[in-house]
Amino acid sequence: MATDTDISDTAIRAEQLKAAQGLLQSGDFAGGMAAAEAMLADHPDDPEALYVAAVAARYLKQFDQADRYLTRLHAASPEYGRAWQEAGHLARAAGDAEQALHAFRRATQFNPALEASWRMQAELLAAAGQSAEAAGATAQADRLKNMPRELLAATNYLAEGRLLKAEQFCRQFLRQNPQNTEAMRLLAQIGIKLGILDDAEFLLESAVQFDPDNIQIRLDYIDALRRRQKFAEAKEQAEALYALDPANPLFQSNLAIESMQTGEYDRAFSLFDQVLETVPNDPSTLTSRGHALKTTGQQDEAVASYQAAFAAKPDHGDAYYALANLKTYSFSDDEIAAMHEQTARPDLAFKDRIHLSFALGKAHEDRSEYEQSFRCYEEGNSLKRRQARYDADNMQEELRKQSELCTAELFAKQAGSGHAAPDPIFIVGLPRAGSTLLEQILASHSQVDGTLELPDILALAHRLRGRKAGASLYPGVLHDLEPEQLAKMGETFIENTRIHRAGAPFFIDKMPNNFRHIGLIKLILPNAKIIDARRDPMDCCFSGFKQLFAEGQEFTYGLEEIGRYYSDYVELMAHWDKVLPGAVLRVQHEDVLDDLDGQVHRMLDYLGLPFEQACIDFHKTERAIRTASSEQVRRPINRTGQNAWKPYEPWLGDLREALGSLA
Repeated sequence: MATDTDISDTAIRAEQLKAAQGLLQSGDFAGGMAAAEAMLADHPDDPEALYVAAVAARYLKQFDQADRYLTRLHAASPEYGRAWQEAGHLARAAGDAEQALHAFRRATQFNPALEASWRMQAELLAAAGQSAEAAGATAQADRLKNMPRELLAATNYLAEGRLLKAEQFCRQFLRQNPQNTEAMRLLAQIGIKLGILDDAEFLLESAVQFDPDNIQIRLDYIDALRRRQKFAEAKEQAEALYALDPANPLFQSNLAIESMQTGEYDRAFSLFDQVLETVPNDPSTLTSRGHALKTTGQQDEAVASYQAAFAAKPDHGDAYYALANLKTYSFSDDEIAAMHEQTARPDLAFKDRIHLSFALGKAHEDRSEYEQSFRCYEEGNSLKRRQARYDADNMQEELRKQSELCTAELFAKQAGSGHAAPDPIFIVGLPRAGSTLLEQILASHSQVDGTLELPDILALAHRLRGRKAGASLYPGVLHDLEPEQLAKMGETFIENTRIHRAGAPFFIDKMPNNFRHIGLIKLILPNAKIIDARRDPMDCCFSGFKQLFAEGQEFTYGLEEIGRYYSDYVELMAHWDKVLPGAVLRVQHEDVLDDLDGQVHRMLDYLGLPFEQACIDFHKTERAIRTASSEQVRRPINRTGQNAWKPYEPWLGDLREALGSLA
């Protein structure tokens, strides 16, 4: 939690920055640089102070000094658009038009609201005889010039990650202009970044109705639907765009991705091939195609597609990490050298640096080069922590409230409430705890459908939060819900998840974070089954630390953070065992490795299902698997991940300390 000292320090720095900016604006560049330097003495990586110092140095024609400030700024905030804009101005002042154009392009890549960068691109492109591209840049600059002030500010704040400020400007503008579709789109983008997906979907659905010809809004709407796992609706929207222009590679690509989500892989592969005919060797398409091949178990073809992606674009970190994420691929000497060559580049994009850091961690681990491997994993995690808004104290308090407010008395009072459907089987716990293995075992049973990590319970918990005097109403609000409300919530869950099922009487939801909401689950679905997938703490936590998740799971990007989270999880699960005795079956990963037959019988007995040999032969089951363990669970039981943390023990002190007696 922030202390009074932290708050005071932040306020002082804000005043210092304001003063430095004032000196710069008044033309006192030497004074502005001195004021920025004073800030940097205490906070050497402060992005705003580095930016002021770089601008001041350029105006003072101290170009080498300005470049040194910008180098530090790019290292501290690689995706800070205004830093790249300043790099463009600096390169232009030094007479390097090519480098200036590159920098201005990077600026608008990271912050599309920088009008000056679009103007400079237009000027440089025109001088180079690229009139069509220059006209496009001019059009972007003119669009920004005519954009309402509040929306321009919101776009800037959104690009710089200042989401609450962006939201404030957007809402202020929408109150006066309730049908402005660009404001709706921006607010939806903010909602997506904050994880408020249902609001984002509603805003974009409304915007599409008001402005059906706006392609960007339509694309954003498809993205929101996919994130909400409304795959059929997302595909329907993608089909509509594709119908407008079947030869458009962007529309082909979107429809291919949505076809993957609905299991139409042949259609997806056909569409990817069409894209590649028009845009040969497009790295993003090759990578997406690789993901589809991996999901359907075509590993050799997936590997070839990923390799083609980084052959076409050597800094395409996504493809390198996709190979590492197969868990079964070993990088060649040349591939490792190529990755290191890319990470040595000062201008490597932030996202690519993260992907390459995690991929190199895996590459060196496979070679037993553990110290170098750990340094790479730590670099990737450190970069991710800069992006994350995770607060371990806030999470601990959230889980404590579950224990405090979800009492035995609550469940006794609501006995007999909820929706009676016995269909759902929830597999909960931490990521990398063996939940995909348990799902593959159970989904091999003829009466059980495997689905996805479904967001429905997390979304329901979010809606129940509400706000009263700034505080969350959830989980306390569970005491106030009427039986018919609980029944309706359970019924809605069953109906909304039906799209993911293939017709079996039971289905699995393996969203690991649902362990936080077992009280809610048992109130709305009292006959649901819950399996707690648990793994040795050090193995589980370190495996999470090594994993780059597509989204969410921010607690994994620090050894102390993940250790605390594991401890809090164990404590909350003990609470559920106490207030809901017998409701949760705990399955220890190591027990499954030691006695597969016994643990399969134990799980099926708990679920009330007859034994089927297919559950033992789970690795022979053909089904699409989208998690990081997809290739591992297509092989028989093995112990390759057990005690994988031990070679890294010299660097895991923070994790051991956070786990305490659990370690």
